[in-house]
Amino acid sequence: MNNPDTPQQNDLDRHALISRVAGRVREVRKQKGMPRRVVSELSGVSPRYLAQLEAGEGNISIALLERVARALEMPIEALIAQQISVDPEARRIAQLFERAPDNVRESVKALLNAHKPVGPRPGRICLMGLRGAGKTTLGRRAAEALRIPFIELSSMIEDETGMPLSEVLSLYGANGYRRLEADALEKVIKMSGPLILSVSGGLVEQETPYTRLLAQFHTIWLRTSPAEHVARVRAQGAMQPVRDETQALAQITSLMNTREPLYARAQAQLDTGARPAQQSVRDLVALIAEKQFLPI
Repeated sequence: MNNPDTPQQNDLDRHALISRVAGRVREVRKQKGMPRRVVSELSGVSPRYLAQLEAGEGNISIALLERVARALEMPIEALIAQQISVDPEARRIAQLFERAPDNVRESVKALLNAHKPVGPRPGRICLMGLRGAGKTTLGRRAAEALRIPFIELSSMIEDETGMPLSEVLSLYGANGYRRLEADALEKVIKMSGPLILSVSGGLVEQETPYTRLLAQFHTIWLRTSPAEHVARVRAQGAMQPVRDETQALAQITSLMNTREPLYARAQAQLDTGARPAQQSVRDLVALIAEKQFLPI
């Protein structure tokens, strides 16, 4: 008799689990009509990991698998369990669907899809990027050109608290500020109509608000070189003098490297470096039109 705890049996069990999870994730995603990119945006899990997961390659991280399960609106145990109990009525309906003619199946799909969550609403645009990328300047001018509102999340927090950001941070701390930022984002999400939103450079590091942002807005990453970031922030008077230019560039470069994979989840990118602000405004408006982020 084989010992169930032998290394060989453990390997077989592990491979069976990986294969089972791979098949269920793949099946659920396709049943829901969700492209892998959408699951990636909702879960915060990279498309590469999702591809490996669905192919049954590599080890499974429970933490990442749980995020994938939430994105698919499935309990994680439904992806892992050896057997899933199926309601008899649901099984009967599934069998009827399989035997139904194509026109009936299409009608059922259309009826069910009418209740699926929608993607970003037309005209809901968010600019993200490090400080100094041009989010406020370009966002405000582009909004004026397109005749839609411009909202800066940090200014909204200042208005609601009645304090400048420096005092908000001093009073609430970084964690408290993030909570205020998440609350402000939810208020913007509830607003109606087209708008351009500018968010702080660090919001992308907050998993839940960033997932909400990606799901509700068409996102554009504004980027430029580390040297130009430093120069622009200094010109705004928002940076303490740094004697060592190399140190300042190293700090901003490190921050860019850390956040670049997060910013890269945006739907579009715009390089604002080495060009006048007015040209970048025209580039931004053209990009919004090209991507059809605004309703015609």
